[in-house]
Amino acid sequence: MRLRHPLVIAAAGWCGTRVVRLLSATLRFEYRSASPTPVDPLQPPEREPFLYALWHENFLVPIARFGNPGVAALVSRHADGQLLASLLGSTGTRVVYGSTGRGGAAAVREMLRPGAGHLAVTPDGPRGPRRVVQPGVVYLASRTGMRVVPVGVGYRRPWRVGSWDRLAVPRPFSRVRCLFGRPLAFPPGLTPAALGPHAGRLQAELDRVDAAAQDWADTGRLDLPPELLHPRPSPVEQPPRAAEVVGAYRGRAG
Repeated sequence: MRLRHPLVIAAAGWCGTRVVRLLSATLRFEYRSASPTPVDPLQPPEREPFLYALWHENFLVPIARFGNPGVAALVSRHADGQLLASLLGSTGTRVVYGSTGRGGAAAVREMLRPGAGHLAVTPDGPRGPRRVVQPGVVYLASRTGMRVVPVGVGYRRPWRVGSWDRLAVPRPFSRVRCLFGRPLAFPPGLTPAALGPHAGRLQAELDRVDAAAQDWADTGRLDLPPELLHPRPSPVEQPPRAAEVVGAYRGRAG
């Protein structure tokens, strides 16, 4: 049954928020930044605002762990988007309505205003195909000048919802690992015809970082060079130079 009535959506959002918070508190959760310059959404956006991209199926735990007023999330106007907005609001995260397919122009205007902060998007949402990057996320990065950070999330034997994205629901007290990849810069002013190859580049990095996070969750070991592993970024570091983030990390593909 599809939820359409605003009161029903609000009630479901209220209940879901509390369930996600309780579940998140039980998890054996760790995260790392796999980049020459450490990044994560808990950093003050004044340092450098980033566009964080993760698969639609993985949004539950990152929202609970990293949601804060310095982050805005791109959410669709579908009923499931309204439920997601309730969860985001409980963490102080701002909601920008639109998607990487529709409403992208509105998101660009929101993110170009002073002090807009970080932006979180699901590049395969809101309706799929699952784990396929849509070019709209590259459009957002090109228009705003924000670098894109691919986010991988790995779960130890999660439950899966029978939705198009096979939403991951971690088991209580299970192991969950989150990995932030190196920031990717995209040329400004890309035309629609030029978005595809750049979307493919983001696709490859998201696949790689997600596979590394899943391998970490499965084995309990993260096999990356020590110089690329940062347990928690320092909020006082200066903005990175472009040369500092050139080159790819060598993560295991699972």
